Amino acid sequence: MTTFNTIEWVGGLDGYARLIDQTLLPNEFRLLDVHDVETMWEAIKTLRVRGAPAIGIAAAMGMVLATRNVQTEDSAEFRAAVDRAAQYLNSARPTAVNLFWATQRMQRLVASMEGAPVQAVKQRMLDEAIAILEEDAAVCRAIGEYGAQLIEDGQGWLTHCNAGALATARWGTATAAFYVAMEQGKRFHVYADETRPLLQGARLTTWELQRAGVPVTLITDNMAATVMAQGRVQGVIVGADRVTANGDFANKIGTLGVAILAKEFGIPFYVAVPRSTIDLSLPDGSGIPIEERKPEEVTEGFGKRTAPAGVDVYNPAFDVTPHRYVTAFVTECGIVRPPFAEGLRRLFSAQADK
Repeated sequence: MTTFNTIEWVGGLDGYARLIDQTLLPNEFRLLDVHDVETMWEAIKTLRVRGAPAIGIAAAMGMVLATRNVQTEDSAEFRAAVDRAAQYLNSARPTAVNLFWATQRMQRLVASMEGAPVQAVKQRMLDEAIAILEEDAAVCRAIGEYGAQLIEDGQGWLTHCNAGALATARWGTATAAFYVAMEQGKRFHVYADETRPLLQGARLTTWELQRAGVPVTLITDNMAATVMAQGRVQGVIVGADRVTANGDFANKIGTLGVAILAKEFGIPFYVAVPRSTIDLSLPDGSGIPIEERKPEEVTEGFGKRTAPAGVDVYNPAFDVTPHRYVTAFVTECGIVRPPFAEGLRRLFSAQADK
């Protein structure tokens, strides 16, 4: 398994967050120590830390960094500072719902401690951020246990972008199924789309799967149809940045095309997500905000110009896949099959009953 921590907290309340700078992989493995909220905002915005669960953890730690030096003993003033920190961090990236989930969780915590000494609230915020990290590791392991049930000996599986350990605290979401299946002694092969324009599949997914000893072959995005047609792929599993109430979901750009291809070739298409990525407040995918990124990511990827200067560029970071292309969602609570509106809602009602 992986021998790295994607993100962690070092020290006590006066400590700092430490994360892998994923913009440098696979050529350089460098840890970035984050001592203030501005650096954390930049790390989220520029994809130094990325993947919905990891972004949520980073946001929670960012809330600690933003408020630990606030000098006040007034609960209302401190709560206002917490709300400002949440608003600031939420502006880093609009699509990954885990970011908003984490900042709202911290806001609710502070609201529940109204009247408590401010220093005690600050410490409790750090405890909560660390709890979010530890919960994520356990959740991803559970996703892997369910996902591994879908993998049969000798199969080929395709994944898009990076829904791996680098996108979470540990294990990953989509890749957790591979890690658990490997532990179980299953023999299988993974095909990883390179995932243009930032090549998260090439730079990140293949890097971590190689380290874990998982057999992996890198393909360009436009080879997916060919490997499916050749019978090399028996299943597709991806992550998601937001899932709506009806099962529509947003994931890295190119996911929609893979889903359509899987449908055409009769290949099951699975989405591995924690409950924190499911947003029941949105009825369908039309309401998901889609981040658009700099044109230079397309025209000058990794420092080399590959398009004429001044050409118009459309660069959405995500697309939305309608629920009709999804075979099932793999969550920490089990596998959810259609009809998704009922199954996804049941996940939350079952948790509320506990």
